[in-house]
Amino acid sequence: MQQRSLGKTGRAVGEIGLGTWQLGANWGDVSEEDAIATLQAAVSGGVNFLDTADVYGAGRSETIIGEFLSDHCDDPDEIFVATKLGRGSEPGGAENFTRAAVRQHTEDSLERLGVDALDLTQLHCVPTEVLKQGELLGWLDELKTEGKIKAFGASVESMDEALFCIEDGRVASLQIIFNVLRQKPVATLFEQAKAANVGLIVRLPLASGLLGGKMSKYTTFAADDHRNFNRDGQAFNVGETFSGLPFETGLELIEDLRPLVPEGMTMAQMALRWILDHDAVSAIIPGARNPEQVAANLSVAELPPLGAELHAKLAEFYANQVAAHIRGPY
Repeated sequence: MQQRSLGKTGRAVGEIGLGTWQLGANWGDVSEEDAIATLQAAVSGGVNFLDTADVYGAGRSETIIGEFLSDHCDDPDEIFVATKLGRGSEPGGAENFTRAAVRQHTEDSLERLGVDALDLTQLHCVPTEVLKQGELLGWLDELKTEGKIKAFGASVESMDEALFCIEDGRVASLQIIFNVLRQKPVATLFEQAKAANVGLIVRLPLASGLLGGKMSKYTTFAADDHRNFNRDGQAFNVGETFSGLPFETGLELIEDLRPLVPEGMTMAQMALRWILDHDAVSAIIPGARNPEQVAANLSVAELPPLGAELHAKLAEFYANQVAAHIRGPY
């Protein structure tokens, strides 16, 4: 797999990583056995970048990754693990945004992952006004100086937040939502990130599965799946579910998109390859619930770039048919 620089971390990571929200919670039930098998398939396939968070299953995702690294991984030092803080752990809410809480949450992640220092910790979509106070970034800088974390960044909802972090100058990376159905970062962020040597980690590359091209109006989701309980932002930012598109609208857009998929390629492969064609992107982190889904994601590493003509058509599709329907901070 091709390696790319992850900004100021100084590390090279595989361009296709693994997001592990689904191994913790909110994507239906995934057994610990299936989670370990998924991680093993990813690493065996060349993945060396895992993304998690303390809120994923109240620490379950981190704990499973820690077990995998200690008991099932031949060379855990080769695996780069990025985690996040600020959204879930006790005491919760605004109390998470104190120096004491940031330090405690960091210690908790260190313990669950079983490491001496976190490769990367990220502010986890904290409120804009809290982010812009700058204190959180300062406290992470302290932890870096102390050797508790090797680098820090921020997972953000909007391009305004992303640009603030770049201008602040301290973040090594940013995590953003970016896909065929959510293209705003191309024009508003990519050149600035490259100029500042800030790595870009792309979450929701398949728009919560919409860009897999297999959903229909008859598709149902488990009660504890965010695609059921957060379709309209009832639990957290609506942009995290189907990239902010109403589900029914998303299904219609997928049908309009289908004729653009190149022959011999699945829609998911086209969608992931499209993201990788942007050189500002350090890594994509599609999720997977089993080894078969891992293999499907990794197949994209062997595909050639899509070409300028298709990129132009996809840009036009987004501008004319998609952009007006996106909800939530963007």
